[in-house]
Amino acid sequence: MDYATLKSLKPGEFEDAADAYRGASAMASEAKDRVEQRISARMRRDLSGKTASAALRQLRQVGKNFHYAQTECGLLATALNGLAFELKAAQKKLESALDSLGEGFKVREDGSVYYPPPKEKVDGKLPAGGVVTGHAAGRDSGVLDPSGPANDAATALERQADMLDPNQNPNRARAQRIANRIAAAVQEATEVDQKWAPKLRRLRADDDLTVSKSDWMDVQKDTRSVRETSEDYLGHIAEDPPKKGSPQENASWWKGLPQDAKHAYVSVHPASVGAMDGLPSDVRDEANRTVLAERRAAYQTELQSIPPPPPTMAGNSYERSKWKEEHEGRIKHLERALDGMDAIQRRFDRTGDRGLPEAYLLGFDPEGTRDGRVIIANGNPDKADHTGVYVPGTTTNMGNIGGGPDDSGGGNLERSENLWRGSQQLEPSGSMSTITWFDYNAPDSIIPIKDGDLVPEASRAGYAQEGAPALSDFMRGIEVAQGGSEGHSTLIGHSYGSTVIGEAAKGRGDGDPLADDIVAVGSPGMQVSRARELGIDSDRVWGMASSFGQDPVPSMGRLVGLGEDSVVPTDREFGGNIMRSDSESHSGYWDEGSISLMNQAAVIAGARGEVDLDR
Repeated sequence: MDYATLKSLKPGEFEDAADAYRGASAMASEAKDRVEQRISARMRRDLSGKTASAALRQLRQVGKNFHYAQTECGLLATALNGLAFELKAAQKKLESALDSLGEGFKVREDGSVYYPPPKEKVDGKLPAGGVVTGHAAGRDSGVLDPSGPANDAATALERQADMLDPNQNPNRARAQRIANRIAAAVQEATEVDQKWAPKLRRLRADDDLTVSKSDWMDVQKDTRSVRETSEDYLGHIAEDPPKKGSPQENASWWKGLPQDAKHAYVSVHPASVGAMDGLPSDVRDEANRTVLAERRAAYQTELQSIPPPPPTMAGNSYERSKWKEEHEGRIKHLERALDGMDAIQRRFDRTGDRGLPEAYLLGFDPEGTRDGRVIIANGNPDKADHTGVYVPGTTTNMGNIGGGPDDSGGGNLERSENLWRGSQQLEPSGSMSTITWFDYNAPDSIIPIKDGDLVPEASRAGYAQEGAPALSDFMRGIEVAQGGSEGHSTLIGHSYGSTVIGEAAKGRGDGDPLADDIVAVGSPGMQVSRARELGIDSDRVWGMASSFGQDPVPSMGRLVGLGEDSVVPTDREFGGNIMRSDSESHSGYWDEGSISLMNQAAVIAGARGEVDLDR
């Protein structure tokens, strides 16, 4: 870049282009939502058959295309704003140098500076004017240091030349300083151009109508690239997000951001934004869906790149053993994570099925914990009158969050969906949201015993103690995102999930309840001996278990002591309500049409009088 270009440059045009791309991103987002949440949902509700299924598959691809366009246009907007910001800074330095020109001084087209003769004679003579050329690292003071940078040496030589100037024109030194400032501004603009030009050139889509995993791999690279170069811009337009902030601090930071900064943060920091409790659910969902698409492509690519195992043959045991050591564990992790991502996508695709509302991905990280991290809502909890949060238990991981390859086997996502349908049925005029919250390391290591399955890891309270703070922050985040409304919240914990809830709820003061109602299903204990220790009135605490022999977990809990005094929520001395259950196993509490399901749904809907108690 040269002086004339920088002087005539209009960074505002880049900002106008950024606004246009941001508008295109918003339009793509609206189109994606329209396709996925309205058109597809209505088709699932009203149509069936092969033709409808084929049309839905095509619509899913259209939705993916819009999502890709939304993400890339968002990155382009951020990149263009970052470019404009840095060019403005360079142009401002140039303008400041030009403002310092005195009478008779002129800047030529190449950026050199003409200086006029002085107004007074020197030693009886009038020194002639002249022209000087600047250099970017010129300084106003300094002495020659042969070991320093070349530009520093040049500056010192210039000073010596000024002192030995036969014309002794005092305007020369001033002109040199101005010329150096001009050169520095031009150099800065040149570096900005060289930094941003390749980033912008990368932001190009393939000329086709199919968004592939390689396209999303490129998005991941583009995001990293734009993020690395836009930190100065983001730091100028917004405060840094709070480090390990509370939901209230996160919400306050987000509300204080200008709209440009909000768009930029979602574009270049989607994983961080998606994980922040207290932010609006639609913002977290948008960010996490981008992370999901990127991670899915990355995991598929990595899985395909792993070499197949060596063939089984004599003398090949070392190679097979080495392959297993290097790849087997990673393959299992990748396959399990991809199973979970497929289950999340199938939940998105079920929107509209039997009235199911749109899904909101409030948390997603396949590497965040040992088992992965998934938080997904049916309906927007920010606008719900009643919110039910379901916490799954032992052996839960991302791979089985959907219950099977086609969500068979009553997975945790399906349980949350059944809770939504049941509570909506009981309170049709109310707005419901049910959430599967899986953001902790669930106990594993099942070993068989005679009367069922014993899980030694589940006998330890450490998993609950580690997971409780995240659950507490999430519940507070819902409240903050709702704007402090009087929405009704219910926490439902299955098996060890109830232990996590108990750990998060115990010891809370009267004015700081974890939820309005707490339900413990098949619980081995809640880390307390009495319902009143959970921070709410004991009549808002509910326990449920099938008869002994059909669900052995409560009895095991009494043995291992996950409840103080070895008391579990379905014991009379615990002091809460005991709900009737018709489940015939440890996992049958969410079967559609069951008494067990509808009792939980009644609590979520605030219809406490509809709960069938075990009397």
